[in-house]
Amino acid sequence: MEKAVQLGTVVMVFQVLLFAAIIGLVCCTGFLALLLYSVFRFRSRHHPRKSNFEPPVSLLKPLCGLEPRLAENLESFFLQVYPKFEIIFGARNADDPAIRIVERLMAKYPYVPARVCYSGEPDRPNAKVCSLEKMIAHATSDFYVISDSDVHVGPQYIRDILAPLSNPQVGLVSCLYRGVPTGGLWSRLEALGMSVEMTSGVVVSNVLEEMKFALGPTMVVRREVVEKMGGIGVLAEYCADDYVLGNLAASQGLKVVIPNHVIDHIVLNRSFKDSVRHQVRWMKSTRFSRPKGHFGTALTFAMPFGLLGLVAGFGAGQPILGAALFGWAVLNRMIMSVATGWGAVKDPNAVKYCWLYPLRDMMGFFFWAAGYWGTEIVWRQDRYKLSYGGKMLRVAGEEEAANSRSIAVDHLA
Repeated sequence: MEKAVQLGTVVMVFQVLLFAAIIGLVCCTGFLALLLYSVFRFRSRHHPRKSNFEPPVSLLKPLCGLEPRLAENLESFFLQVYPKFEIIFGARNADDPAIRIVERLMAKYPYVPARVCYSGEPDRPNAKVCSLEKMIAHATSDFYVISDSDVHVGPQYIRDILAPLSNPQVGLVSCLYRGVPTGGLWSRLEALGMSVEMTSGVVVSNVLEEMKFALGPTMVVRREVVEKMGGIGVLAEYCADDYVLGNLAASQGLKVVIPNHVIDHIVLNRSFKDSVRHQVRWMKSTRFSRPKGHFGTALTFAMPFGLLGLVAGFGAGQPILGAALFGWAVLNRMIMSVATGWGAVKDPNAVKYCWLYPLRDMMGFFFWAAGYWGTEIVWRQDRYKLSYGGKMLRVAGEEEAANSRSIAVDHLA
């Protein structure tokens, strides 16, 4: 009798879990329906004719070491079909190996105005922003195109992303991007996450509310917007400087626009460890920058609920239902991969490897959960502690801390 009661309790628990799995799958299917509408709306927007809006532009390119495909990425910016632009590269010092590549490109394209600006060691947590501060001081135009070193663009890039700024109500432009793997399974999975998971969140946000954030790989902003917010240096305490920049532009009553132009984002991480570290860092940054939105992201994943349904179905004595729920989740994610990865950013890998996206979705959930584990991140080999609002504070390493203690002892002596 006692065993029967215990067995009944166990079955009841599995039935509750089965119900939770169904609710979760209904929610993520609702998200998929909203996503399909958002992608359709994004692709079917009216494309304005090419205007004569061609102001001088300053391309700002922060650099930090060698990266996969760095030479061809940087070269794509020298090949722009645009009347007047300059390229300003930023590095900490002349010893950065990326400078050798820049020097070769400057010699190859002498007709493109380009220069290198050295910022020295950063005096605030976000080294990229510290470098941008020095670069902007040398910029000669009123329009800044801030782009990462790991992106590759087409020759019409400047023309396309500047077009929305012909409207004075637009203060900032950013771009969707597709992930480009550089070799190995982990690189491919991270690239799928860029093309599908990241894109999904952006296009849905664009439908539910006006954009109030930017995407780091490309941000185009007016000089006056930067000056009004107190200069680019106000971002130097934040990890998600792109989110804060977009937020500050929107707070001025200006629009943040995502045009139809899509760029290539090269995946730098090829090993499992590096890929996980990068994606968990991004999740932690989002958790502190947008805590409510980040928490709600849990209901957009399908595979955790599908796996829960499979296990609970077998435990509750309903294996067919459990298998059906798991299949539902897999199909849901494959549709999402094709609809978003191809429909929004034209990534052929999102179609070719759509069968792999359910695995990436499961990994994404674990990255999301890991985002709640601790407050520290590793960025460019340095450790930082995040706080409310996305601010970060550099954490001294063991050797650095020991040196500081030694200096303090010497001082007291």
